Amino acid sequence: MMAMMMMRQSRRRMVSMGPRLFSSVTGSGSGSGSGSGVVVVGGMNIMDNDWMAVRNYASTTTSTVGQALQGGEMEKEKKKVKENIGAVASYWGVQPGKLAKKDGTDWKWSCFRPGETYQADLSIDLNKHHVPVTFMDKLAYWTVKSLRWPTDLFFQRRYGCRAMMLETVAAVPGMVGGLLLHCKSLRRFEHSGGWIKALLEEAENERMHLMTFMEVAKPRWYERALVFTVQGVFFNAYFLGYMISPKFAHRVVGYLEEEAIHSYTEFLKELDKGNIENVPAPAIAIDYWQMPAGSTLRDVVMVVRADEAHHRDVNHFASDIHYQGRELRELPAPLGYH
Repeated sequence: MMAMMMMRQSRRRMVSMGPRLFSSVTGSGSGSGSGSGVVVVGGMNIMDNDWMAVRNYASTTTSTVGQALQGGEMEKEKKKVKENIGAVASYWGVQPGKLAKKDGTDWKWSCFRPGETYQADLSIDLNKHHVPVTFMDKLAYWTVKSLRWPTDLFFQRRYGCRAMMLETVAAVPGMVGGLLLHCKSLRRFEHSGGWIKALLEEAENERMHLMTFMEVAKPRWYERALVFTVQGVFFNAYFLGYMISPKFAHRVVGYLEEEAIHSYTEFLKELDKGNIENVPAPAIAIDYWQMPAGSTLRDVVMVVRADEAHHRDVNHFASDIHYQGRELRELPAPLGYH
C-alpha cells in the first residue's frame, strides 16, 4: 500500500512540474523538432538527441518506484538510474572521464585515482623511537601512553575492530594540521613549503586505511557511537593543542604512530597464530597499494604498518624542526613519502 501511494505521488509531481521542468526552445533552423533544437531541463540546455533519454529517465524513475520498493530491488534500481542519468548532457561539463588500470580494465573506485596508488616500502625501520628528553616530549609521550590503557581494555584482542576504530581518529591530525597551515599561509601571504599537502596526504592515507578495514570488520552500534564521542573530543583537543604548540602536537602524533606500529605488530602475531582468520585482501587494498593478486589480510596489515612508520617519521621530523626554532616552511616537506 505504501509503495503504491509513493508511486502515485511521484507521478503527480512529474505531471505538475512538467511545464516548469520540461520546456522546449527552438534554435535556428529547428522549427519541426529536428536539427539543432534545444531543450531546457531544470535550467540546463540539452540537445534534441538527448531529450528522449531525459524523458525515458523521468518515466522510468516514476514507474518503477513501487516495483523497486516492493521487490526489494533497490540496488538494481540505483544501477538503472545511474545508467539513465549518464545520458543527460551536463551543462557544466564536469563529469569525470573514464579511468582504466594499466591492464586496460575499468577503474572501479571513485575515492582515489590510479595515479594516487603506490607500493608500500616494507623495508622501513619499525624500531625507531624518539626518546623523550624535554618536559614537552615527556608530556606528549605519557599522554599517548595513558590513552592506550582504555583502548586495550575496550578492544582487547579484537584487532580488526581496533584498527578500524582507531583509523577514524588517526586521520584527524593531518587534516587539522593542514587546515591550520593553510589558514596561516593565507594570513601571512607566504608559501607552506609543501607541508599543507604533506599533512593532507597523511590524512587521506589514514582514511584509506579505514576504508580498507571496513571491508574486514563491521562496527557495532555502540562502536559507531564511540566514534562520534572520541572523534569530537580528539578533534577539538588536537586543534587547540596545535594552535598553542605545533611542536607538541606533532610529537604527540609521532608517539601515536609508534603505538600504531606496536598494535599492528600484535595484529600480525594473532594472524600467524591462527587466532584471526587470514582472509583474502579486500579489492580496494589490492588496487590502492598495488598488491599482487592473491594477497591476504596479513599482507594488508604489513603495508598499513609501513604507512604508520612513515607517518611516525614525518611527525617527529616536523616536531624537531619546531624545536630548532624554525618553521616548517623553511624545510621542504617530504611529499609522497610512503
